[in-house]
Amino acid sequence: MIYQIEHTNRFHYDTPVDQSMNHIRLKPRTDECQRLLSYRSDINPSSLTKEHLDLWGNTVETFFIPEVHETLEVKTTSIVSIQRSPFIKMVDYSTEMRNIYHSDLFRKHYLAYLNDTPYTFLYKDQVDEIVNAVGDIHNPVQFSIEVMRYIHENFTYDTSTTNVNTKAHESFPLKAGVCQDFTHIMLGILRARLIPARYVSGYLYVGENSALIGDAATHAWVEVMVPGIGWCGLDPTNNVEALEHHIRVGTGRDYSDLSPLQGVYRGGQHTLTVNVSCTLLDSQ
Repeated sequence: MIYQIEHTNRFHYDTPVDQSMNHIRLKPRTDECQRLLSYRSDINPSSLTKEHLDLWGNTVETFFIPEVHETLEVKTTSIVSIQRSPFIKMVDYSTEMRNIYHSDLFRKHYLAYLNDTPYTFLYKDQVDEIVNAVGDIHNPVQFSIEVMRYIHENFTYDTSTTNVNTKAHESFPLKAGVCQDFTHIMLGILRARLIPARYVSGYLYVGENSALIGDAATHAWVEVMVPGIGWCGLDPTNNVEALEHHIRVGTGRDYSDLSPLQGVYRGGQHTLTVNVSCTLLDSQ
């Protein structure tokens, strides 16, 4: 599957601003199943960008605009090739895998993805509610699949109930939210059971006549570490394994590690308009 993604962020300021320093995380990754064929970022007012990798391995572009401006537009265009095959439901939870999961070395290595964050924190009764519902499953892969299914079946996708700052323990009682909320809740449950899990930010190709649900902007899902296999994607919004329709941009502990655009400037308030289009160019 080859996709073209166009992502445009437009900032409109109430008053002229200057001294604008920004960081963007919008460049898709290249890994064993996904290849970035081309990428371009266009910034207006024009500015040079400098790239670096952050602590989590994500590409960050930094740019500075010294001149006075009333609008800022950041447009990125990416072409990505993806080839993934479903397999997580066929994973055999072997004795070797069980020993690795319970080893001190494994826990220490993935400690960053086992600790709660402000976004993923859940109260004990909230964790117990889902654990009791899905059952005390000792196979971490099967448990993760069941948690994904439970969230999908018992939480309502509703863009009006939460915002980008809503935490997992706040959206949980609502039993509603968007992909970011479902992902944070699932991370909180898995980490409470000592299953290393991380937040994934990217895009979802919905296409015509598709049952998949995704934001008009970026999408979010979970990746679980499976010993001997690696990170496996699970999308609680759609109750599916993250495969050829999921385009990975970045990974981290939670949304705060992966905000698409962050910046500081000197001036008044602003409004933001976001437009994303994901087009299928080729399917083989």
